[in-house]
Amino acid sequence: METNWSNAHFDTMLIHAGQAPDPVSGALTTPIYQTSTFCFDSVQDGSDKFCAAKPGYVYTRAGNPTTRALETKLAAIEGGEDCVVTSSGIGAIGAILVAFLKTGDHIVCDDTLYGGTSFVMHTNLSQLGIEVTFVDACDLSALEAAITPKTKLIYMETPTNPTMKIIDLEAVAAIGKKHSIRTVVDNTFAPPPIQFPLSHGIDLVVHSVTKYLNGHGDVIGGAIIGKAADISLISSSAVQKLCGCTPSPFNSYLVLRGMKTLSLRLKKHCENAMEIARYLEANPAVETVYYPGLESHPGHELAKKQMNGVFTGIMAFELKDNINGRSAYEAGQELVNNLKLILIAVSLGDPDTIIQHPASMTHSCVPKEEREALGITDGLIRLSVGIENAADLIADFEQSFARL
Repeated sequence: METNWSNAHFDTMLIHAGQAPDPVSGALTTPIYQTSTFCFDSVQDGSDKFCAAKPGYVYTRAGNPTTRALETKLAAIEGGEDCVVTSSGIGAIGAILVAFLKTGDHIVCDDTLYGGTSFVMHTNLSQLGIEVTFVDACDLSALEAAITPKTKLIYMETPTNPTMKIIDLEAVAAIGKKHSIRTVVDNTFAPPPIQFPLSHGIDLVVHSVTKYLNGHGDVIGGAIIGKAADISLISSSAVQKLCGCTPSPFNSYLVLRGMKTLSLRLKKHCENAMEIARYLEANPAVETVYYPGLESHPGHELAKKQMNGVFTGIMAFELKDNINGRSAYEAGQELVNNLKLILIAVSLGDPDTIIQHPASMTHSCVPKEEREALGITDGLIRLSVGIENAADLIADFEQSFARL
């Protein structure tokens, strides 16, 4: 990367890493280089840039100044050597798999995953002749026992989606290093300054920048951060070629804009989430609250250590069965439908608080036995807490619970 930001504070990196006044115009904000191709001074200049004999840009699928500014910033805040940005989070995950796996290889994967990732692991990889073993990565003995001579990657999320399971990053990284296997962590739920997987020994960090990093609900994007050699391979062989999942310069610009307030936004997300988690835990209609900031959460002590005591802004909670004669499924639908301020939507990390009932929404087409095996019970509700006033959000829950 162009600058060593190791001595700068996090908030300073958010503002300045990857971004300086434009050398041509002096513009403070990084320009949007909305172009598909770039011109050369000569044939030789073009040849040198195509062969990487000298720096420069040739075609936006292979690199763009606006996107490069974002990659530099993301690498700096995660503490990685380099970064490649993609057009979606699932594009980032796919690019990693394409870059490092081939027919006959094996991957060990945690058993609790975002739905899109789960489809890739269960369906797409088997079609390509790549074997996947699913384990509870909290069980380190089971994780290590699943490794074979063909294992090339260990993949996981922490906290997991949607049950907020906490996995020990340092312990998993140690297992990976012991067996010379790359470890990959989806850090979307707990981005910096909450969690820094690379500092715990993880090899590659993946993000859906759609969520907290952009933070405004107006961009789809992804990112991969790690060692320069790994990022170069992922970028050249997967992002630029087979996957073709390069982001638009305009989207890169929007994420750069959003990231400048990341630290401020996350603080408010996390403060609000803790208030609402405590409110829900005390609510007689709620069976369980899945939020690592609560002392009742089984991963609380580990989360305090590796999430820097701020615990993220997303949670799930489970309603009791037979609330005034309603099943948990019916109560879940009614609770969500009766909210007025809190909006029904998928995704997370927006300024707005959004909620969904997975059993009747995102997992409605999944057979009940299968979704329950994933922890998606009839009464489970997923909540992404925004940056509104927490008292107003709690009041909205109060009026909705009162109608059950």
